[in-house]
Amino acid sequence: MERSRGQLYLVLSFSLAGTSVIAVRFIAGIGAFTITACSLLIALLAFAPFYRTKIIESVRQMNQQDWILMVLQAFFGIFLFRAFLLFGLRHTSTAEAGILIGSEPVLTCLFVRFILREKAGKKMAAGILCAVIGIILLQGIQLMELSFSGLLGNLLVLCAAASGSFFTILSRIHSAHKTPRSTVKLDPVVQSLLVAAIAFALCLLPALFEHPFSSMQELHLQGWLSIGWYGLVVTMLAYILWYAGIKRCSAYTAAAYSSLMPLTSMLLSYLLLRETITGAQWVGGCLVILGILAIAGLKPGEKQAG
Repeated sequence: MERSRGQLYLVLSFSLAGTSVIAVRFIAGIGAFTITACSLLIALLAFAPFYRTKIIESVRQMNQQDWILMVLQAFFGIFLFRAFLLFGLRHTSTAEAGILIGSEPVLTCLFVRFILREKAGKKMAAGILCAVIGIILLQGIQLMELSFSGLLGNLLVLCAAASGSFFTILSRIHSAHKTPRSTVKLDPVVQSLLVAAIAFALCLLPALFEHPFSSMQELHLQGWLSIGWYGLVVTMLAYILWYAGIKRCSAYTAAAYSSLMPLTSMLLSYLLLRETITGAQWVGGCLVILGILAIAGLKPGEKQAG
């Protein structure tokens, strides 16, 4: 039952995260760190007052190792991931960036195997492989088409994928209490708020170099609504569901479910922006769903078998 709940949380988390592509479309032209800082501030102002008591209690119980893990999650999962991705897009095409960021599930599986020492059974591996192939088809580009002219951009996007994967590992370590000196049991909302607060602090200085006040004054209502959505839903709500899910599922499961992000982005682009979807992309979407269903159908102890 707990595992099924965890899978549901991951489905909702990555589906909501996939809406970021639509939200960013309406706030193009504003600096990356400005967008991140503003969205995080909105999320903190909206949620923190209701969890003030829990936050204070958790902060008092956290030790040095807890804080180190929290800072690393904010650094890799929000600050570094978005910096690498947005700066990488300046030097490479969106299509190439899409296929490279799709390598995140593979990198996550490698990190899980060699850092967490967790084994994946044959059915788990087959489900992950199915989802990864689906991601490749979703992007509508073949790996052979990656150009060397955008090598710097491609490397930056790969670094973004690696940062996201490392965030998964750090979250799993912290949420599953795999550190010997970590005893505090953090509420998913509190954990998300603390990570968001740290990431906000990290984004403040670089955001100041993007002339945030002048650019924000030019925003219309649609732009402000997009930033609000980006902060409250894409960042805060998605992270709350993420932390609730990663506590109940293996990191391999989280890696496979991350393939829902490009699938959600594709479907929303089709429904809201009227973008064309090719036959190969529809097949890729079906493979993503098939891979996730295969993993969801595993029995609790079956993922370690084989």
